[in-house]
Amino acid sequence: MLKLCSRYVASVVVVVLVLAAPVTAQELARAVPEEVGLSSARLDRLTVVLEQYVEEGRIPGAVALVARRGRVAYLEAFGHRDREAGVHQRVDDIFRIASQTKAVVSVAIMMLQEEGRLLISHPLSRYLPEFAETTVAVPDGDDGYEVVPANRRITLRDLLTHTSGVAYGNGPGAGRWLEADIQNWYFAHREEPIRETVRRMATLPFPSQPGEAYVYGYSTDILGAVVEVVAGESLADFLRTRIFEPLDMRDTHFYLPPAERDRLSVVYSASRDGLTRAPDEGTMASQGAYVDGPRMSYSGGAGLLSTAHDYARFLQMMLNGGALDGKRILSRKSVELMTVNHVGQLFSEAWGGTGVGFGLGFSVVEDLGAAGRPGSVGEYGWGGAYHSVYWVDPREEMVVVYFTQMIPAGPIDDQGKLRALVYQAIMDDVH
Repeated sequence: MLKLCSRYVASVVVVVLVLAAPVTAQELARAVPEEVGLSSARLDRLTVVLEQYVEEGRIPGAVALVARRGRVAYLEAFGHRDREAGVHQRVDDIFRIASQTKAVVSVAIMMLQEEGRLLISHPLSRYLPEFAETTVAVPDGDDGYEVVPANRRITLRDLLTHTSGVAYGNGPGAGRWLEADIQNWYFAHREEPIRETVRRMATLPFPSQPGEAYVYGYSTDILGAVVEVVAGESLADFLRTRIFEPLDMRDTHFYLPPAERDRLSVVYSASRDGLTRAPDEGTMASQGAYVDGPRMSYSGGAGLLSTAHDYARFLQMMLNGGALDGKRILSRKSVELMTVNHVGQLFSEAWGGTGVGFGLGFSVVEDLGAAGRPGSVGEYGWGGAYHSVYWVDPREEMVVVYFTQMIPAGPIDDQGKLRALVYQAIMDDVH
């Protein structure tokens, strides 16, 4: 890939894409930063800071891409894909994107609504009948809990907004979820289809009533099962034929093609002693079964692998109002609906922040002053468990994606520095 800044590093994957007008080539067009209202000299500050994080041993490797008005103005790789083997990070390396999968599956649900095959206002049980009568675990005040019926049925919109009450197997009834072997977000090692895992979820008590709280958990995995039932095919096949192939996302998969195994970045864990290579398998904080595993479970909540460029194309489609390179994935109105706050103050109450709400698959900035960080009102995004992050800023016609592979990442402020250094590079007047 053409490098747009002066240095090649190997550690952080930052992809900032801004796509206001469709581009004709299958790769996003390149631009000198000044051509899209960014300063080359100021973007160099980002390179210096990320190189410093690598030199200090605080991040192993990543990639950064900044684009504006549909053209890539910054694309850099930093650090190492594999520190022990001395393999440098490349801009086309593949990363585990974990919860960045959620945005893709949320788009799939909206596509099915646009085809008249479902409505997000429908109860989940219309598609997965086992969810007709769900239960909630309520603390009894004596270190125990009682199981009560849910006040109402869960809707697809509840799942899209994470207000279904379904967590990641935690809460008062966590013991039941542990016995069922359904906890945490990692699914790649499972030897059962996601539809069967979700079927078992319906029998377990949830920690909150539908619609009463923002509860981050298996909601999007459940939506993945809905896609399979409604579309009549696996989630992997639907995403491949309906989203990845039209958008030319050639390196986005649930499981790595064997020929590409050397492109998968290594996972590291941060501690006081520095970065440690994660174990090969056994926990969600591991290298994972993405190459040699059973390849049976398609986790709609956290299962995808991708590259910075691929994910940028997906975000460009969203920024363009649902289309890219003449391929329309969603209508403009669906994109608008997905990227406004649907949950009032529930997101802020759950995450201890202000000025940010949650839409249909994305967090959404509503008050820039309350959020207290550089950005724009209307900006939307999210991130992943391996310390990746992305956002789309429609006002600035920009997308940012930052990929790295650390879990846990520890007390590091690289994402905040990334945001500050991207926005300080904007040099054009208000337009």
